[in-house]
Amino acid sequence: MGIIGTIFIGLIVGLLARFLKPGDDSMGWILTILLGIGGSLAATYGGQALGIYQAGQGAGFIGALVGAVVLLVIYGLIKKN
Repeated sequence: MGIIGTIFIGLIVGLLARFLKPGDDSMGWILTILLGIGGSLAATYGGQALGIYQAGQGAGFIGALVGAVVLLVIYGLIKKN
């Protein structure tokens, strides 16, 4: 996919994760993009560790969204303290 495609998908996943999780998540565009990309990476490697995905297989859109929501919850817990 290229870097532009990765950034665009990261933005979409990050925005959807922020929309799905209730509460105020004050972060800018760059953190939202990084949230989406990080969610995809977390879902991919977490899924591979659990045996859901094979090596070299990436998480799908829903997996990336779930990973981003989990990262957003962790971000909220860290930011609260």
